[in-house]
Amino acid sequence: MTFSLKRLTCAVAAISCSHLSVADHDHQVIETVNVIGQAIPTAVTRTDMNQLSPGLETGDSLRDLLGVSGSRMGGHGIDPTIRGLSQTQLNVLLDGAYVHGGCPNRMDPPTSYASAIGFEEVTVIRGSQTLAYGGGGPGGTVLFSRVTEPFADDGEIRGKLSAAWRGNSNTRDLNADIALGNQQMYVRALVGQSDSGNYEDGNGEIVRAAYREYAGTLLLGYTPSTDTRVELSLDRQDTLDALYPGAGMDSPEAINTTVRVKAETRWGYLDKLSLELYSSNVDHVMDSYSLRTTSPMRMRAPSTSDTVGGRAVVEFNNDWGAWTVGIDGQYNDRAAQRYNDAIDPPALNSLLWPDVSIDQTGVFAELERPLNPSWSVKGGLRYDYVTSSASETDVKPAGMALSPMSLYELYYGDTDTDRTDRNIGGLLRLEYTPNSGQQRWYAGVSRSVRTPDATERYIASNGMMPSARWVGDPGLAPEIHHQFELGLSQQWQRVNLEAAVYLNRVNDYVLRDRWVEPMNNASIYRNIDATLMGTELRLQVALTEGLNAEFGLSSVRGTNRTDNRDLAQIPPLEGLASLNWHKGAWSAGAQLQWAATQTRVDTLSSSGIPGQGLDVRETPGWGIVNLNLSYQISSSVLLESGIDNALDKAYAQHLNRGNAFDPTQIQVTEPGRAAWLRVTATF
Repeated sequence: MTFSLKRLTCAVAAISCSHLSVADHDHQVIETVNVIGQAIPTAVTRTDMNQLSPGLETGDSLRDLLGVSGSRMGGHGIDPTIRGLSQTQLNVLLDGAYVHGGCPNRMDPPTSYASAIGFEEVTVIRGSQTLAYGGGGPGGTVLFSRVTEPFADDGEIRGKLSAAWRGNSNTRDLNADIALGNQQMYVRALVGQSDSGNYEDGNGEIVRAAYREYAGTLLLGYTPSTDTRVELSLDRQDTLDALYPGAGMDSPEAINTTVRVKAETRWGYLDKLSLELYSSNVDHVMDSYSLRTTSPMRMRAPSTSDTVGGRAVVEFNNDWGAWTVGIDGQYNDRAAQRYNDAIDPPALNSLLWPDVSIDQTGVFAELERPLNPSWSVKGGLRYDYVTSSASETDVKPAGMALSPMSLYELYYGDTDTDRTDRNIGGLLRLEYTPNSGQQRWYAGVSRSVRTPDATERYIASNGMMPSARWVGDPGLAPEIHHQFELGLSQQWQRVNLEAAVYLNRVNDYVLRDRWVEPMNNASIYRNIDATLMGTELRLQVALTEGLNAEFGLSSVRGTNRTDNRDLAQIPPLEGLASLNWHKGAWSAGAQLQWAATQTRVDTLSSSGIPGQGLDVRETPGWGIVNLNLSYQISSSVLLESGIDNALDKAYAQHLNRGNAFDPTQIQVTEPGRAAWLRVTATF
């Protein structure tokens, strides 16, 4: 099934489009803000990307936010986790567009294509709080958005230049943002580059994490009135020579090109009409020999991931309340092969993605309605029609390697690769705000359904031994998440408290596991029932004028109810405490980040073989201290500096991959002490 305008496209870039705001030249404190209807305590955080630590890949910086964890494979491509859910259990949009990575092993998750130069804000929505960003996304949504100030004067020129350096990895960043426009139209260009080397961990061990990144964006805008905006944008990002100690290969090249057309206006009785079309193309290459010399094999895996999509959304008010109604869609095609380059000509080893297509069209409606001055309700429904297929399952690789169809039949007895899913989701949230307005309670229930992705249903990786195979299951059922959440926000004169507890009961959770035969212990997928439950807590205190403190905790526990064992890849109890001071041109801060020991792990396969689960080990707890200092030299020049991991702690976050390049490190370890410096000039 092909994507067409008739089957058009995906929900409001509501935060980035319908609340289109002005890019701020000044730095602001990271804060939780009201972006979806009324405030949702701890569930929504909007962050100025200028506040993220320089010299780090964007996904890495997201781990500084409360409740966001991530898996490290190298220096680039940190894969985020929210509320114990990750990968395609999250919806990640880059200025309204889905950019699905090209690597079956997730060297390049969508966040890896969110270059810091290309986006001003990132919004993290925890859990299922809205239906507007596509089907699924039970863990939450991550929105990278671009905000361009309106232009007032003819021929107005403005811009921002920045340069940053990070020690340890000797990372050097150079970025430029130049815009020219008037009240009717504008043009804006953003370019940046980052050159990062290997780093030392807290033990002084070298971690292979180098990469080079080049990014550029061109935007053309038409603004005939304050209510109307049309924008064409072109993004290009090249990531070169990226090293991955947490994988058997490195990536010489990963290239993304994304084109968008966006329009919004006020029309008749509609408060807002938003239209959007986008196309993203990812070309990715990984191999075992061009960037390392220790591999006995010369394997190469080129891959592509091409996505087209769009959305049409209307917002209006009537006697029932405030409505948001939309239709969205996306069509993704993925192909990946692996070749043995040790022979001439190279021999096809595997069709990792045998030309996989997933076509999704959804419709949704949300209504927010006040019941009285203290009570309000929000409800919504969503329906998604999803088809998935693989067209090259009969292709036979060289030698004794099995075709994808043969692998599916061997492990699942299934040769039908065409699937149609009809997913129905919804939400209902009740909010109570006493007359004082200083307290807010909310309770919400939701249902979200996620269709298995291209890897879970169709990956077909051959190995020299059966235990090295990795085989998707075309017959996997969609995940069904039923979530309940209760939250509180309390404000006093100098104190703000936010807390939330949640329960997520999952039917047909997609579990990556091992085949039950000890001599054929291939990596496979199966449906199970699971439960995730957790808490989030945040306390902000204004100690004195210019001095603020913040404390935060997040925890989640995952249980495999089918097998009565722990779920793998669940972060431990994590916390942060920070102290921030501001006076005149000076600002300073100190932050403590920590995690408890994670003992609730899954290191066993379904056949009971140790060391075959997704968790590498029981990960020790850790704590690090980060320091920062900034000085506003003038109205247009800002100097920032800091030291991350100031005590040079040796540690690894629990979700980090096993270190395939240096097994003595067990997991890919985090960077040791790193000083950094950034200067930003605006005009």
